[in-house]
Amino acid sequence: MTGKSKTSGVLYVVACAAGPARDVGVLDDQAQAEGWDVCCILTPSARHFVDAAALETRTGHPVRSEYKKPDEPDVLPPSDAIIVAPASFNTIDKWAAGISDTLALGLITEAIGKGLPIVTIPAVNAAQTQHPVWERSVATLRAAGVRVLHGDEVYAIHPPGEGAQYLHVFPWHRALAALKERDESHR
Repeated sequence: MTGKSKTSGVLYVVACAAGPARDVGVLDDQAQAEGWDVCCILTPSARHFVDAAALETRTGHPVRSEYKKPDEPDVLPPSDAIIVAPASFNTIDKWAAGISDTLALGLITEAIGKGLPIVTIPAVNAAQTQHPVWERSVATLRAAGVRVLHGDEVYAIHPPGEGAQYLHVFPWHRALAALKERDESHR
């Protein structure tokens, strides 16, 4: 890891069960190059998309996806910022509704109340964005202070079943840039 920058600290990277999750290590590497101490949190379904052992080696921290027992110490340092990417349709809607039935959702719903900087990039298809709750969920998160990077100018909203052709262009760097912009605007 390189020397810590002014934006460094502990960054939780929360990955959901969406195609781009397989490459979440790209974000880990970019964040570490900017001086972040990265910890990966996966939704339970996202564990099927990634090589958790490789992420642990890459970050030096255990990859978590389940709640710990109340009397167990936490194995991860507290976060200073969170990136949720890729964020699934399910996670965005549950998060906006305040549902915390997984460790990932518990951390990101709580982070709003803590006032932590949070950036998310949804990876959803065009049919999902037509669901009546979608725009309301995005608006709710934005109103709560979450920086939601969403739309074709960020990551293509593709037809159902065609997401594989967009995996190689997931904009990991945009999430880090948004965190940096927030940090600079709060100085």
